[in-house]
Amino acid sequence: MSHNLHCGRFVLSLEQPLIMAVVNVTDDSFSGDGLRGDAVRAIDQGLRMREEGAHILDIGGESSRPGAAPVSLQQELDRIMPVIEGLVHCGIPLSVDTVKPQVMKAALAAGADIINDINALRAPGALEAVAGSKAAVCVMHMQGDPGTMQAKPHYADVVAEVAEFLAERVAAAEAVGIPRQRIIVDPGFGFGKTLEHNIELLRRLQELVVPDLPLLVGMSRKTMLGLMTGEPVGARVHAGVTAHLLAVQRGARIVRVHDVVPMRDALAVWKAVENP
Repeated sequence: MSHNLHCGRFVLSLEQPLIMAVVNVTDDSFSGDGLRGDAVRAIDQGLRMREEGAHILDIGGESSRPGAAPVSLQQELDRIMPVIEGLVHCGIPLSVDTVKPQVMKAALAAGADIINDINALRAPGALEAVAGSKAAVCVMHMQGDPGTMQAKPHYADVVAEVAEFLAERVAAAEAVGIPRQRIIVDPGFGFGKTLEHNIELLRRLQELVVPDLPLLVGMSRKTMLGLMTGEPVGARVHAGVTAHLLAVQRGARIVRVHDVVPMRDALAVWKAVENP
């Protein structure tokens, strides 16, 4: 595995797992942390997360929770652009969570370092939007789309199918000139997957680890944790930390979380024991 991720203005070492912190500027975030377009609060939150130990901030203006309604291009730009502008000099990479090529272009022009696309650059023009920059891209697996993905997810072998999809999207990115050291892959926990699919993915995560392609996982506060623990969204911190630690033990290099401090502390203990 390459030990560096090239993302925009930064080169991040992948020797140790990295924390990507969620800055949600949506109205209808499933996790209850949506900042409803309040740029000042979002910037404050991002700065606090950096102080707490986040390595990357992931700014999103469109909810991708199951059943979420799309937002307009202008609405998404109005939500995220002031936040990017307010955090662009904070000293760590900014990721923008979007599926729209026009938003990608605007975010990159404003200084974003990573495009985090749940649609894996499948929208017309998305590959080109990133290829012309120095930004990294995270391509994620999703069966269906947020509106319908949890209706009836079906796989013959979820791990094999996710691996095949991610390999195909990495090849598509490389074909337009995005080098591997700028690509991240995400199996998409909860995106068109039942609880059983999610558990199988986590159990066999090692099978998705590919040399030179850092694996990002995001299970923070998700329904899968609620189904396992019976806890509501706001009480899934411990479950999330545990799930992400299991993922790191199986080769994940980036964990995308809402709660930085508990994850930071868990990784500190893990590192002390595993990498003395």
